Amino acid sequence: MARILTGIQSSGRPHLGNILGAIKPAIDLSKHPDNESFLFIADLHSLTTIKDGPTRREFTKSVAATWLAFGLDTSKNTFWRQSRVAEHTELCWYLNCFTPIPMLNNATSFKEKSDRATGAVNTGLFVYPVLQAADILLYDAEIIPVGKDQRQHIEMTRDIASTINRHYDDEVFVLPEPRIDDRLMTIPGIDGAKMSKSYNNYIDIFLPENELWKVIKKIKSDSTPLEDPKNPDTDITFQLYSLLASSEQTAALRGLYEGGNYGYGTAKKALYELILSQFAIERERYNYYIIDNPDALEAELQAGEEKARAVAGKTIARVREKLGFT
Repeated sequence: MARILTGIQSSGRPHLGNILGAIKPAIDLSKHPDNESFLFIADLHSLTTIKDGPTRREFTKSVAATWLAFGLDTSKNTFWRQSRVAEHTELCWYLNCFTPIPMLNNATSFKEKSDRATGAVNTGLFVYPVLQAADILLYDAEIIPVGKDQRQHIEMTRDIASTINRHYDDEVFVLPEPRIDDRLMTIPGIDGAKMSKSYNNYIDIFLPENELWKVIKKIKSDSTPLEDPKNPDTDITFQLYSLLASSEQTAALRGLYEGGNYGYGTAKKALYELILSQFAIERERYNYYIIDNPDALEAELQAGEEKARAVAGKTIARVREKLGFT
């Protein structure tokens, strides 16, 4: 049985990129009878950017509702809030003491985020990869579904774990492997850059219909005249449509682009209608947990946290013994 782990930050409501790039693939993996999945809300990581407590609680509930809306089976898998399992931060400290500063200095994501920062860069952002390593190693995870931009962090996790294993001449930690879906490496945002809350270029599929349409209409397109043929492979709307549609639907839209007399506004309407139809059930389930029955959402999380602590406690006991803390 393969143990799989995925975490999603609670730094905002999950957007289409999160859903296609992480949530749906992780849930698909969790349905395999030979897999055991650990899926958590990385609310501790969100503290690097969000300092307001009520905002974090709102986003955390939104992330949790999204996982459940997309059919996560919590009876088979473990689903929890990172902050409710104290072993995450305890293991992070142990790993910090084996992590060389140059490794963290070379983290691409840290360089990018610090370059964009308008104020002081906090230490949490610098040691973010170490907490991420703790998240993974705490559960003896073997497979980590990630986007291409997270490959380096998994390599850092393996390096830290290998250092400790060599130091104690023992298999203290399982070395995880990244799993990257080449088709979903980068989900484009409405401006063509990677879809991200940081860039404010994302599509929130849970918005009310009129608000969702306003976002879809903002998708960047070129100035090709209506009557002229258009290149679907360079158009953001078509790229997003093809990620959601069947091969038949995609081929049909390609034909309309290439045939001329088909406008980008009509293509955006097709994408909008596809999102509403494809995610109708998920939108209904999401509102059930957020609006109609938040107590059911909390009960799911608390049950998952009890399961997560049981596994994390065994790992921490093993590590404490090896490091001489017992």
